[in-house]
Order: sequence, then C-alpha cells, then structure tokens
Amino acid sequence: MTGDAGLVLVIDDELAVRRFLRAALGGDGFRVLEAGTGDEGLTLAASHGPDVVLLDLGLPDGDGIACLGRLREWSRVPVIVISARGREDDKVAALDAGADDYLTKPFGVQELFARIRVALRHARGAAAPGDATLSLAGLDIDLVRHEVRVDGHEVRLTPIEFKILALLARNAGRVLTHRQILAEVWGPGHAGENHNVRVHVALLRKKIEADATKPRRLMTETGVGYRLRDRPEP
Repeated sequence: MTGDAGLVLVIDDELAVRRFLRAALGGDGFRVLEAGTGDEGLTLAASHGPDVVLLDLGLPDGDGIACLGRLREWSRVPVIVISARGREDDKVAALDAGADDYLTKPFGVQELFARIRVALRHARGAAAPGDATLSLAGLDIDLVRHEVRVDGHEVRLTPIEFKILALLARNAGRVLTHRQILAEVWGPGHAGENHNVRVHVALLRKKIEADATKPRRLMTETGVGYRLRDRPEP
C-alpha cells in the first residue's frame, strides 16, 4: 500500500511490540497511534476515531477483554486482538466480547496486513463510530468515562444500570425488546430472564426521572421492552 492507508491504534504495554508495529504499519502507509494502557487506548479511540484497533489482552490496568467491552459500548471500529494467549477459550472470549479477529503472537507482518485488509473491507459502508458523549432528553452520557448527568447534575449508576442506559441511548427513539437488552447487557444464556431487566430499569428510573412512577424519559412498551425518548415528554 502507498499513501494514507488509514489510522491504526495499537494498544499494547510492550514497547518493543509497539515499535515493531509502528515500523511495519508505517512502511505500509498506515498512520499509527500508540497506547500502553487500556484507559489511554480508550481515550485515543474516542478522540481520534481510528480505522482499526490492534489490542493486546495483557494490559497493566486490566484485562484486554474488559477494555474491548468498554470500547464496544460506543464504537464499532474493527478490533483485531493480538495476544500471546493461544488457547481456544481465550479466542472465543475475545470474539464473543466483540473482537473482529484474533492473532496469536508471534505473527508474520503479511498475515497481519491481510487481517487488517479483511477488517477494513468488512467495515466498508458501515456507519461511522458514534460520539463518545450522547446528549438527549436532558441526559448527558459520557460513554468513555461512564459518567451521567441529569439536567446538569451528576448521578451515580451501577455498571448494569449504565449499560442499560447506554444501550437505550445509542438506540434513542427505538423500542428495544427484553431479549435484545438481555443479550446486550447480560450476554448469551440469559434469555427469558425479563425480571432482571424490569428490576434494573425500575432502579434506573429512580435516578434519571423526576418521578419514577410517571416516567418521561424511559418509557415502557408493554409486553415488548423499553424506549428512551429523544426528548422528555411534555
């Protein structure tokens, strides 16, 4: 490749690996951003909108799977995991968490380029990554920092409450079924556990509604699921 082949974000705590990837990718026309921790990588992903992310699983501030999960809350950027972990269950866990591909260290440069080209082809025509901050219905939701403000006042949400709110906000105006919410928030294997959704939505409403018994933001679609309004009901 020649010219500007795209922007690649490398999230890996090993300086030698980052140097190797910087030289290899730069020589093939890619621009490269580097991060040594998951938090730094998420910040760069939010501010620069890379075309592809190369993610190591062994990060100093947490497992790469957790980093990937946080990234997938607001971005569909292609992610290729590059890891020394070669066990099948590690690969399955990464792919289930939203990775597009998995390469086991050490790997060849040409194989890496081939995987990147495939990831870019799959992403072609897809919607651009969403904003890292959503503002709607009097809510300001920072999807990177996991911070929520209601009418300018910060509220504290549990991880599950935040996942539900973020999911609904990314689909504002659309009805999401119990099944969809369970799959996205709790993961596979929780179908039919609608009571989990109802309990956590009730708790969430107490924090984002002026009157949880008369919601104006997070609406129930009886027998179907929930919908977050673009703006509060008058």
